[in-house]
Amino acid sequence: MPKPVVFSTRALPKPVMDALKTEFDFRYDPPDRPLEKKEILAGVKQADGIISMLSDPIDQEVFEAGPLLKIVANYAVGYNNIDLKAAQKHRIAVTNTPGVLTETTADLTWALLMAVSRRICEAHQWVQSGQWTGWAPTEMMGADIFGKTLGIIGMGRIGKAVARRAAGFNMKTIYYSRRPLSPAEEQSLGLVFQPLTALLEASDFVTLHLPLNMDSRYLIDAPALHRMKKNAFLINTSRGPVVDEQALCTALLEKEIAGAGLDVFEAEPVISSALLKMNNVVTLPHIGSASKETRVKMGFIVLENLKARFEGKPLPHFVIK
Repeated sequence: MPKPVVFSTRALPKPVMDALKTEFDFRYDPPDRPLEKKEILAGVKQADGIISMLSDPIDQEVFEAGPLLKIVANYAVGYNNIDLKAAQKHRIAVTNTPGVLTETTADLTWALLMAVSRRICEAHQWVQSGQWTGWAPTEMMGADIFGKTLGIIGMGRIGKAVARRAAGFNMKTIYYSRRPLSPAEEQSLGLVFQPLTALLEASDFVTLHLPLNMDSRYLIDAPALHRMKKNAFLINTSRGPVVDEQALCTALLEKEIAGAGLDVFEAEPVISSALLKMNNVVTLPHIGSASKETRVKMGFIVLENLKARFEGKPLPHFVIK
């Protein structure tokens, strides 16, 4: 019996690739670059399953080009790149990789928060340039973290993991979420619920951990940024379009907020040239889940989802089934 044909839009970590090649008739793009839409359409023509990345638009056109498709296994937690209504229409399952990247992304959130507030990247570049002449009382002064107020927007797995880390910095941690936690969970995490406007006005650091949808797109717009403290920092490791990037540039240039740490962008990989010129902005290439251990675990979750679909078993991690 022939193996199911699985097409991946990108190469994955080697242990995952080896396992996929053993289980399936596995096909992928050897140059390992973002594929154009026409290349995705060609790739799904004979595929029983597709492994998609968060940047791949998987829509009605893709489903029509892949008449044999039974599953879209998204190599990500988020799935805003997939037209779920079209998938349901074609009776195609959609899966993702939740849970496994929670702690890794929370770690990176704190790395960004500390890097931008303590001017780590700026200081590193200064030392590397050979311009540093020695310690001075007024050089490279940043902002304290310990004892400050952290505002978390979105209280899912990653938001909770970020909150747990805040305890070590003795921070007052407030949060906003469409679904508030139970009083018991708030107490265990040391959290206080606040309306969004109140959170923005009170926080020294605002960090975003929510999925991209119609409600969250441009949640952080010009009025929201204007509500933040002038000495506050914005951290985004969720999805780029949660923030109005042009409004953020304006707020930073006009010193309405102190700085930003960004792992995601509105039209990535394109980034506003203004952001790239600012010393008070730390920009990363969407590496929230980019530890070796996590990226391999994500791949094996994809493998589990694919095997379950082709074997007619319950899907371990489904968005729609």
